[in-house]
Amino acid sequence: MGLVQTKDQQLFIGVDGGGSKCRATIYTADGTVLGTGVAGRANPLHGLAQTFASIEASTHQALLDAGMKTTDSHLLVAGLGLAGVNVPRLYKDVVNWQHPFAAMYVTTDLHTACIGAHRGADGAVIITGTGSCGYAHVGDASLSIGGHGFALGDKGSGAWLGLKAAEHVLLALDGFATPTALTEMLLSHLGVKDALGIVEHLAGKSSSCYAQLARNVLDCANAGDQVAIAIVQEGADYISEMARKLFTLNPVRFSMIGGLAEPLQAWLGSDVVAKISETLAPPELGAMYFAQQQFNSATV
Repeated sequence: MGLVQTKDQQLFIGVDGGGSKCRATIYTADGTVLGTGVAGRANPLHGLAQTFASIEASTHQALLDAGMKTTDSHLLVAGLGLAGVNVPRLYKDVVNWQHPFAAMYVTTDLHTACIGAHRGADGAVIITGTGSCGYAHVGDASLSIGGHGFALGDKGSGAWLGLKAAEHVLLALDGFATPTALTEMLLSHLGVKDALGIVEHLAGKSSSCYAQLARNVLDCANAGDQVAIAIVQEGADYISEMARKLFTLNPVRFSMIGGLAEPLQAWLGSDVVAKISETLAPPELGAMYFAQQQFNSATV
């Protein structure tokens, strides 16, 4: 996309960083998209160096897509919505980064997802992707649920579904758990023949690695495998309870975001599904709105 710059036009970049990927979009002040880039995961819980590298890589792609040079980062005011920065130490580490931008403002991916989903209005949002978490903002009140990271939390997420399936399969292969279609699925997916092969491929791996199994677990559940059904239903029940807790703030709108948002709907409580509204804009626009608000306040 081409770009015509004017002196009175400040450019912004909204960055959405999670456990699987980092997406960056450059906007004009009125929200017009100029360019977008996607890179690897950007969750400080799993490494600051990886996070910063992914932010820079997605920014460079977005700059090129906008018809700019990769050295033009200094023209952009950045809004970063990142997983993991709800941990104070990690937030401080990111804020202290010697970044390449004109200015940088940092908040959680939950916050920016909520801003984007409701185009700046109050509301609630649940992210169900590699991880899982919920957030609501109504008036002066806000509520954040989950976001504790893999493997301490993220129940109902892609990573959690993959982990629970792998745990059961290993028990089944040792003769301690109910036989399941998940066993053949996992062995085939990893290209191995036994439990040791599974361990070799999965032990110590990242949340995104386990999340790659989630669709297969859902497929097994939808095909009627009882073990897979129990895993998916347990995760979905948690997501439903998370939503009900967010509803105590009486948000006007509620949206679900992430790779599992749609496939999980069939397993959620009917009361929760009835309240789901479409997302009005992506998390990157929420990050841009956040940066624009912070930048304008700082320059008044």
